[in-house]
Formats: sequence, C-alpha cells, structure tokens
Amino acid sequence: MNFLEKLLDGVAVEWKNLGEVAKIYDGTHQTPKYTSSGVPFVSVQNIRNLYTTKKFISVDDFEKYKYKPQKDDLFMTRIGDIGTCAVVENDEPLAYYVTLTLIRVDKNSILSKFLKYVIESHIGKSELYKRTLVHAAPIKINLGEIGKIIIPIPPLEIQAEIVRILDTFTALTAELTAELTDRKKQYNYYRDRLLTFEKGEAEWKTLGEVAKTYDGTHQTPKYSSSGVPFVSVENIRNPYKTKKFISVDDFEKYKYKPQKDDLFMTRIGDIGTCAVVENDEPLAYYVTLTLIRVDKNSILPKFLKYVIESHIGKSELYKRTLVNAAPIKINLGEIGKIIIPVPLLAEQTRIVTILDKFDAIATSIREGLPREIALRQKQYEYYRDLLLTFPKSEEVEA
Repeated sequence: MNFLEKLLDGVAVEWKNLGEVAKIYDGTHQTPKYTSSGVPFVSVQNIRNLYTTKKFISVDDFEKYKYKPQKDDLFMTRIGDIGTCAVVENDEPLAYYVTLTLIRVDKNSILSKFLKYVIESHIGKSELYKRTLVHAAPIKINLGEIGKIIIPIPPLEIQAEIVRILDTFTALTAELTAELTDRKKQYNYYRDRLLTFEKGEAEWKTLGEVAKTYDGTHQTPKYSSSGVPFVSVENIRNPYKTKKFISVDDFEKYKYKPQKDDLFMTRIGDIGTCAVVENDEPLAYYVTLTLIRVDKNSILPKFLKYVIESHIGKSELYKRTLVNAAPIKINLGEIGKIIIPVPLLAEQTRIVTILDKFDAIATSIREGLPREIALRQKQYEYYRDLLLTFPKSEEVEA
C-alpha cells in the first residue's frame, strides 16, 4: 500500500464541478489607466508575484469593481496562459484584469491552497484544456466553462495534509530561487564596484573611439542542419552551443565576419548582453546583435564586456535605446556614442582577472542552481500529480 492509499484508506473522495464548491468572478474588461500608486493591479504577467507588481490603478477605478478579492480567494489565469493560480494572502485591495478569474471557495468543502494544487496538476490542466478555445488568439477559456471542470474533493483533513506536503516542496524551490537571486545581486555589486573609477583613474571615451561596430545580417536566415553556427539574442550566452546553422554559401555573403576577441552585443529585444568570440572559427550573426571589434592597444575585449554589462554600460545604452519600439532596440549608430571608462591596460587586466574569477563562480551558480531548481520542480510536479490522483467512480468517468 503506497502513501496515498494509506492516506485515503476507508475515505470517500467525491468528484464535483468546480461551480459546486466555488463562485467564479470575472476581472475588469476595461483597459487599465495605470497610476504611480494606488491599488496594485495584477494580470497574467505578474500572477506568480501578486504583491510585487509595479502596476497600480486609482482607488476610484477600483471602487467600480463589483467583485473585490478577499483573503483566501484564488486568482486563475484564463487568457494566454491557462490554469496558473495564486492565493490571495490578505484583505488588502488587489485589482485584476480580464485575463484572470477570481475564484471564491466554499471553505466548508475545499481549501483554497488545495484547489490551487488541483488546478495546476495534470487533473486540472486536463479538465481546463477540454474547454479551452485553442484556436483563439490568444488561447482562452470562457468564464462560464471554468465552473464545469470536474475536480476531486477529499475530506478537509486529507486536503490539509496534502497541502502541507506540497507546501514543503514549493518552499524548497522558493529557497533555491532566492539563493540564485542573492548570488546574482552579489556578483553585480562587486562587478560594479570594480568598474567605478575616481577622477584620474581612467579616461572616459566614446565606444567609437576604441572600437568599431558592425551590423548583423538583416536577411531572415535559411537554417540548415549543418554549416556555420548562427547566433542571435536567443543563444548569446552560449554562442558555441547554438543548434542553428546556415550554409557556408550564405555566410560568404557577410561583409564583416567575426574574429577571435571580437565581441557580440545584443541590441534588439535585449540590450547590452555580451559574449566574447573565442576563436576564428566561422560564426554567423543576426541583426539582433552588433559585432564590436576593439582596438587592443586601448581596451581589452573582456574588460569592455564587463563594462557594457555593468551599471555604467547599461545606463549609457538605455539613454539611447528606443524604449517605445516593439521590440525595444538601440540603433547601430548610437552604440559608438556611449561613454565608457578606459583605464590603463594593466589595470584592465587586473580587473578582468578578478571578475573572471567572480564570473566563474557566478556561472557555476547560474548553471548549477537553475538545474537544481528544475529538478526540484520536476520532483514537486511528480508528487503533486501522484498525491492528487484519486480513484473515480464509473459514474464520474462516464
């Protein structure tokens, strides 16, 4: 007998429509008028962090809401993303968009947190997707269909025990995620400190004075199964692990081909993420990247990478970024205008040596912790689905 069988030994599990144990309300259909403060506004984009949203609407606009969230209500995504949930932790006002539905449970029948886990499990997802309009753009489930999904309702004490177990898994994942965030902040702090210069410690020059910038191809690539590796924003952090290739003939049309110690920098969609070209092997690159070729008598490629990715470089780039473009971008001609510190080469070498060590640690963390988080998430999902797999009667299955 497994754990679930022991837990449910002699216990009846009912299967009911969600609408029998909860009321379901719609979010506002009105395009929000954001304010600098007021009532926090949540939608699909910030469903996982309700209380860290940076969007607000006025108190007057919130007062027009017919159904206001209460402690232990549940938000569920229903447009674009289907079935991601968050429990309302208190009675503080929260505004919500039509992309979410608000679910108010009958606490005599079902626990909010239990319902969250059920909806996000294979059972809930399967039930929701039966009723999802998959050919809509974006996909969605109509409000009236949500209450029709069929869910298991074990006794409240069983629900509470399952919630306790699954909360333990999610708490561990949250701890690892917080650790990753802290380590990134620590690395960024020391990098920015090392790249902060007092008067006289460095010359300040435009990037165009110490490097040349070239544009990636604007031609939509014709991918091939082999040939010249093709890099863009999507694989900038691991250019040599890209799984995209173009033909040698197409690469030969490139006017400016990467060389060892050149620098790739993202300029469309993501701004200012860099990678150093490690050798003279052919690499094709898209218009989302610019290729930077440094004057090695003035600046080291790795030093320039660290500067561009620091608060100094980011600030300079964003001054010239077209933030209202979709996606955001910085034009090629503007990149050479950014102003950067250029200390003596010996000092650059010292800083690069230190930051390379920090970067090696950070890379290990960036690769190791996310891998651990992914494994924990899979483990959590496995046990969640196992714990929420209840026997159905023939009548329910029919």
